Amino acid sequence: MTEGVRPGGEHERRLSAVEPALWQQVVEQLATALAVINPAGRIVAVNPAAERLLQRAAASVYGRDLHDLCHRDPGGALIPRERCPLLRALAERRSARGDDDRCLRGDGRLVQISWSATPLADDVSGVCRGMVVLIVETAADRRAGRERAERAEQSEQAERAAHTSALESLAERLTLVAEITDVLGQTLEVDEALARLSRVLVPRLADWAAVDLRVGSRQVHRVAVTGPKGRAAGQEDWRGHLPPVGEATHSPLVQVLNEGTPVLQKRVDLDAPPDSPLATVHDAFLGATGAASAITVPLGSRRQVTGALTLVRTDPARPFDTGDLDVAGDIGRRVGLVIDNARRFGRQRAVAEAMQRNLLPPLPAHGRFQLAARYQPAPPGSQVGGDWYDAFALRDGTLALVIGDVVGHDLTAAAGMAQLHGILRSLAWDHAEPTGAVVDRLDDAMHAITIVRMATLVLARVEGPDTGPWTLHWTSAGHPPPLLLTPDGNAQYLEAGQGLILGTHPYAGAPRPSAAHALPPRSTLLLYTDGLIEVPGSDLTRGLSRLRRQALALAHQPLDTMCDQLSARMPPGSTDDVALLALRLP
Repeated sequence: MTEGVRPGGEHERRLSAVEPALWQQVVEQLATALAVINPAGRIVAVNPAAERLLQRAAASVYGRDLHDLCHRDPGGALIPRERCPLLRALAERRSARGDDDRCLRGDGRLVQISWSATPLADDVSGVCRGMVVLIVETAADRRAGRERAERAEQSEQAERAAHTSALESLAERLTLVAEITDVLGQTLEVDEALARLSRVLVPRLADWAAVDLRVGSRQVHRVAVTGPKGRAAGQEDWRGHLPPVGEATHSPLVQVLNEGTPVLQKRVDLDAPPDSPLATVHDAFLGATGAASAITVPLGSRRQVTGALTLVRTDPARPFDTGDLDVAGDIGRRVGLVIDNARRFGRQRAVAEAMQRNLLPPLPAHGRFQLAARYQPAPPGSQVGGDWYDAFALRDGTLALVIGDVVGHDLTAAAGMAQLHGILRSLAWDHAEPTGAVVDRLDDAMHAITIVRMATLVLARVEGPDTGPWTLHWTSAGHPPPLLLTPDGNAQYLEAGQGLILGTHPYAGAPRPSAAHALPPRSTLLLYTDGLIEVPGSDLTRGLSRLRRQALALAHQPLDTMCDQLSARMPPGSTDDVALLALRLP
């Protein structure tokens, strides 16, 4: 406000020294736009409401002619100054008002306004020092402004909702891909992996899912079809061998298998007639499911297509889009990698298992002793380990028994097992020293002449004449203890003679312990590997107790029957292979 401006009439007292600051605060917080002009019509002050109305900062309007800003015709052109009622009122030092003027805002938009002006006169001289002008948007313009603001807000809300929906859809798709990755990583069996995949895809992403795998260069086998709650697509079983893959064809399935390019089919695409035997079978499947849209993506990469994944949606209101195609393509790549790894693992596992079985020696005929052994490979999906057994006669005719487990899996473990097997036979054959000393020498030589890093084993000798009595001498290198079953119905774990596992380099001068125990006539001795007693997440003591109970229940069975039953009763969840060696005394 300029000097000398007073808020009241002649009966009101003058402002005190404190009150001008309060009055300034009132003007600044006033919701109505207020401008002060000098006698020439130039702006000398505006309040914040005027800045908002004019869409101009105070510093940009100081010194400008208020007439130029607030007196425009409907087209935005300046009105001649001689026709300006505000300037006439300023010249005549009188109040005035206008109801049909237009203000040019800083954003270039014309706003319809009404205004009211009051002259400011000096209290002493009476000289006019300018005017105070109140400016208000008219109702029509305010309504239009509100409508524009509402439309802008609605548009912004719609944009926010679309953005939120897109983010939610993306998050859901990423979660699905992450979940499928986790599910597929839990198994190396192709059938189990595809079964788990189907349970996640239906109904999360699709109403139906079909998986086709290549068998050779041209043959295709449909290995899985999953629908709502496990329903079949029609009366036929859609799984099995499909017609060979052709060359020049427009069938999406053939294109995917030949070129590795994902295909999205809309409703109109599904009506195209088939142009090959494989397309005919595939189109019949889509028709039987009531497909409204379908996606077919390769399993694996474009360079190596393992098969194809077909997804079907039956709701015309919820067809697949390009985002779904991207997600399905990512899933197909991951599934193809799992299938490829599983096949490679299966081939390696088969070789390792065959090598393992071929390296296990035949059992000798030794007097009146009965010997039996079993090797049980790990369950499908697990790796074959280095479990092994051996029984052979020493130079002096004593029977030696060995059970062992090489740390590692598949071919490396099988090869390491073969090396240990040969070296231990050589070290034990012509030496009458304690079993602990033989294993110590094996431990010293292991790192120099084998690929084995660590291993566990039990080396035992059964000493005594053919008619008895017999004594078991043994040492254990970190291996589960032998189990002795006696004809009086007792079962005892022989826990003496325990030493460190092979490969841990025990301190020099500390010989490995040996132990001895009498073997009663008609008793049975069991040597076994940890796959017979260990289950991931279960207590080892519980596994030992279970084996003890089972062995006691089978103690009176023929030795071969007993070994068959024990190896067949591997605990659920076991992921390791099992070697079992049994001796029954006369």
